[in-house]
Amino acid sequence: MNVIRFSDLCASGQIKGQRVFIRADLNVPQNDAGEITEDTRIRASLPCIRMALDAGAAVMVTSHLGRPTEGEFKAADSLAPVARRMAELLGREVPLLANWVDGVSVQPGQLVLLENCRVNKGEKKNKEELAKKMAALCDVFVHDAFGTAHRAEASTYGIAQFARVACAGPLLAAEMDAITLALANPKRPLVAIVAGSKVSTKLTILKSLAAKVDQLIVGGGIANTFMLAAGLNIGKSLAEADLVNEAKAVIEAMKARGAAVPIPSDVVTAKTFSADAVASVKAAGDVADDDLILDIGPQTAALLAAQLKQAGTIVWNGPVGVFEFAAFENGTKVIAHAIADSSAFSIAGGGDTLAAIAKYGIEKQISYISTGGGAFLEVLEGKTLPAFEILTRRAAGAA
Repeated sequence: MNVIRFSDLCASGQIKGQRVFIRADLNVPQNDAGEITEDTRIRASLPCIRMALDAGAAVMVTSHLGRPTEGEFKAADSLAPVARRMAELLGREVPLLANWVDGVSVQPGQLVLLENCRVNKGEKKNKEELAKKMAALCDVFVHDAFGTAHRAEASTYGIAQFARVACAGPLLAAEMDAITLALANPKRPLVAIVAGSKVSTKLTILKSLAAKVDQLIVGGGIANTFMLAAGLNIGKSLAEADLVNEAKAVIEAMKARGAAVPIPSDVVTAKTFSADAVASVKAAGDVADDDLILDIGPQTAALLAAQLKQAGTIVWNGPVGVFEFAAFENGTKVIAHAIADSSAFSIAGGGDTLAAIAKYGIEKQISYISTGGGAFLEVLEGKTLPAFEILTRRAAGAA
């Protein structure tokens, strides 16, 4: 993907003395007391900030946090906890500025954090007047928030239209490179794992991947719908019976290419959905009418693990069972470790997937962990994200 990279601008000395506006993703979880409970996104933003400071820039950083009402700033919407944590991590002061749209005073070597950008009127609808005001604050706009790359907002898209220079920060560039490696130029076999509760929310992803992958592993409620499509009884398990024909179409599309959607040969069932429910391993054809399927069985897990270990590229989105309950975590655990042990290039994304990766301690064995939920899913669907589109267009205009 042809975009201007911020790292290249810094390396060539073009950033010294420039006003740099970084759109980061600092939307971190907080408890009821307003304390940050997990700071991964703040840590992920630091390489870009340090790069800008080391290059001698005057640095402005902003992000959204939560879901504020535009034009109505409340204390709960403030980036103050983020500023404090960022200051601790950087070992320097991080002043927080409110009402910044009409002007920011920042000198080379200085860093300021600009209050929650979603409080600004016109942000979500990408109003041109707001975008132009933001663009006027800087010489260089740096998009480094992959989690927002699927949204065309004033601080993610409009500013990139009007800034003198618009480029991709190191985090966004790394996402672009990983996605290109996994989907555009994959080492084969290419295996995708798409799991979750509903086929309907991931139907377009399944259809798109069916035209690209060598194997499509489905899990969770999605697998139950595919089991229905294969003529199996799933008892009272979560499924979408009205989408059976869609599931059949995905199976046929894969079959026509000599590829496959493996249907579980055994499953783990229970009579109730609870952590202390009694788990029973059953052949896929022996599911009773009052059973809930809560995981793939050990035979299926072992078969899929063997196939994953032979893969050239693995795309992973979603656990294959209710891994939060110990009795129903084996399928996800086996698949997680198979991906970790594989020599394949592996890319994983989505909140539940990241929770599984953390639970099994395999972060360092996944080639690339995507920071974006919705953005990652839209890329899997084959969509061109607004951030990628505008940065590519600006790079073409600068060439």
